[in-house]
Amino acid sequence: MAEVIKMPRLSDTMEEGVVAKWLKHKGDKVEEGDILAEIETDKATMEFESFYEGTLLHIGIEEGETAPVDTLLAIIGEEGEDISDLLDGGAAEEKPVAESKEEPKQEEPAKEEPSSEEAEIPEGVEVVKMPRLSDTMEEGTVASWLKQVGDKVEEGDILAEIETDKATMEFESFYEGTLLHVGIQEGETAPVDSVLAIIGPEGTDVSALVKGGAAPAPAKKAEKKEEEPQAAEQGSSEATKPSKEGGRVFASPLAKKMAEDLGIDLNDVKGSGENNRIVKKDIEAYKPSEKPAATKQETVTEAKEAPEAQAYVPAGEESFEETKNSQMRKTIARRLAESKYSAPHYYLTIEVDMANAMANRKQINELPDVKVSFNDIVIKATAMALRKHPQVNSQWTGDTTKIAKHIHMGVAVAVEEGLVVPVLRFADQMSMTQIGANVKDLAGKARNKKLQPQEMEGSTFTVSNLGMYGITEFTSIINQPNSAILSVGAIVEKPVVRNGQIVVGNTMKLTLACDHRTVDGATGAAFLETLKKYLENPVTMLA
Repeated sequence: MAEVIKMPRLSDTMEEGVVAKWLKHKGDKVEEGDILAEIETDKATMEFESFYEGTLLHIGIEEGETAPVDTLLAIIGEEGEDISDLLDGGAAEEKPVAESKEEPKQEEPAKEEPSSEEAEIPEGVEVVKMPRLSDTMEEGTVASWLKQVGDKVEEGDILAEIETDKATMEFESFYEGTLLHVGIQEGETAPVDSVLAIIGPEGTDVSALVKGGAAPAPAKKAEKKEEEPQAAEQGSSEATKPSKEGGRVFASPLAKKMAEDLGIDLNDVKGSGENNRIVKKDIEAYKPSEKPAATKQETVTEAKEAPEAQAYVPAGEESFEETKNSQMRKTIARRLAESKYSAPHYYLTIEVDMANAMANRKQINELPDVKVSFNDIVIKATAMALRKHPQVNSQWTGDTTKIAKHIHMGVAVAVEEGLVVPVLRFADQMSMTQIGANVKDLAGKARNKKLQPQEMEGSTFTVSNLGMYGITEFTSIINQPNSAILSVGAIVEKPVVRNGQIVVGNTMKLTLACDHRTVDGATGAAFLETLKKYLENPVTMLA
């Protein structure tokens, strides 16, 4: 049978709501507990879950529309079910009935509230009423108070856990101040719109308000008194049954769920609610050591059963720190995104034996006033390899491919705000010592934010080296309009095979990212092969 869902009252002052977003659409399957929609109240935007399962047959309020509480929100039923009577007759008939039932409720506070507000409600004091937390809720039970009289309350703090006819939900405060009065105690049940609490400035006298306008109506008191003996009678009868003998344990739905998740036996927990009812705070406060001492027989039985260990539940504070993005960071992000999504990247990786390069570098650095890094050697070798493979030293313009006759090497440098790429012009014509001196000068300017725009323009190829950080292999995003970028990893000591013998060697991995529009796989592979020869035999760069 189809179920009519109405606009719920999700806060104590809510009169109408806006459907911010539908999470389910007409024809979708709905499970109990699924989020149907996000509803904007006068205080916040909240998720509204379904208490039924079936198919969403009708949506009564579209996204962005505003409607009063109790307006037809949706209809859920069996797929293909005829709901015309609910739309044409039933739903229309229900509305006047609901209005006729609600009008006296609205008139009652209308008569009382003006006088209490004018004469008795002190300035800054807010009366919080039992909210309607589900579309069918008529009354609620306070499962647990998270704030006590005298506590400070901030807007958004959880005041209490309230049991509806469908679930136990946390109810947050929409006011700030001190909790001056609690109108419904833990375990007590009261109709929607009953006085739940009073919040206001610390020290405010609300005794007159409690006795007068804020006090529950006599009829509600009578109902409460009638319920209390029933609860006491039921509680006493249950209390006489030892829990180990199969007696029922009173606990809120939330407490039961928490106990199940944590592997806690409710029979071992002492309840602090009315009639020894177990609530959320009892589960949170429970410690295994509090479990009553077991008899010898129970100890033997438990040892045989080998109970599961209590699940670990991490606790901490969720927090974020926002940092405003600099113009440099925005530009880097934009350019990298454009490159990644406009150029079809592919990657080629090769491993280079660096034994000869290491030996040659050691000999060079023994000369007076000379200092050459492995990065300088890689840049020189790359520039010379580009001279032999000009297709890699190219640009894609759409209608044409531009092959650069000059070699301007971009060198990626990390700075505090991101990444900059100063340019070594005509790098193939420089010696390794000249490359080293220029890279050092440009990197220093970059870190001191003294690079000039012309020093970062015009690259035809880029080298990015993370080997100094211990990174053995990685891929880079092409620095457009270049067609390729070389990623340089760390030199790693490892076993290698030389002349059929396993010996200790030093290798380095190079990864070439190519734009497939300009550089084919074979072209990129040939470039890496040449680069490998130069690095494994640096003397050949002098030929």
